[in-house]
Amino acid sequence: MQDRRPVGDDHGVTAPEETAELPGRTLIEQGAPVAGSMSRAAATVVFDPSAALVQVDASLAACLRTAATEAAVAPVPRERVRAGAALAFAVEYAATQHRAGRPARSDGWFAARPGSRPAADELAEAVVAAARRSADERRVRHLGYLLAEAACSPDLDAEVAGRALRLADDLSWRRLGLLAAVGRRDRVPLPMAPLPDEPRGWSEWGAREDVADLQRAGLLDPPLTAPRPGSTVPRLRAADLRLTRRGVLLHRLLALDLLHEDAVAEALAALGLPRS
Repeated sequence: MQDRRPVGDDHGVTAPEETAELPGRTLIEQGAPVAGSMSRAAATVVFDPSAALVQVDASLAACLRTAATEAAVAPVPRERVRAGAALAFAVEYAATQHRAGRPARSDGWFAARPGSRPAADELAEAVVAAARRSADERRVRHLGYLLAEAACSPDLDAEVAGRALRLADDLSWRRLGLLAAVGRRDRVPLPMAPLPDEPRGWSEWGAREDVADLQRAGLLDPPLTAPRPGSTVPRLRAADLRLTRRGVLLHRLLALDLLHEDAVAEALAALGLPRS
């Protein structure tokens, strides 16, 4: 993303200059350590759309302005970085959907509700809060994507989107990689080798626990089952894993199809498995 902000010292007062010192705009621009150089362009899309090269829906831009302005008072500098980055990633994803002809929802998502704020504003606040808490800053990209994906998904109500965010809040980077790997199984088959039940190495043990936790959370099938006395449970293979409906929801809202392939390969390698 790029913006069209004027350069030089001989121009008059312009809209970009008038908005340059807005705290919310500054917050998104401060997301650069996590979101990269596109943070400045994302801030332009939200706070000065007439100067931006890409667009998002006006209702979504207004929602992001509100979220950015409110988060700008966060007391911890690094939390402001993550908040700004999450909103910048939301802009990036929303702009891509806008160019692809996928409109923002028009079902009241951005409208005030009786006795309550718009669902969009509530989710934006919750996403920013989750990003601020995320010490592993690699997760912030996909939290921003969740906000933007919900904004163009009229089949998902506020309760479902909130449930997905709460589930995502407990997912480490490696668990996201494992979910992404299972979600791509039709394109890139998973290894047929059985997973060790009690691996010796701590890293491999932790990755195996991550798989079990995803099963316990109802995100992956088959579910965990306790062996009956005298019976033997077949060893689980990566190729046996499937996304549950809950897992499909998270995979979609977090846009895990866009998770870097390196993260998927790293998650599988931690299990002692090659990437097919």
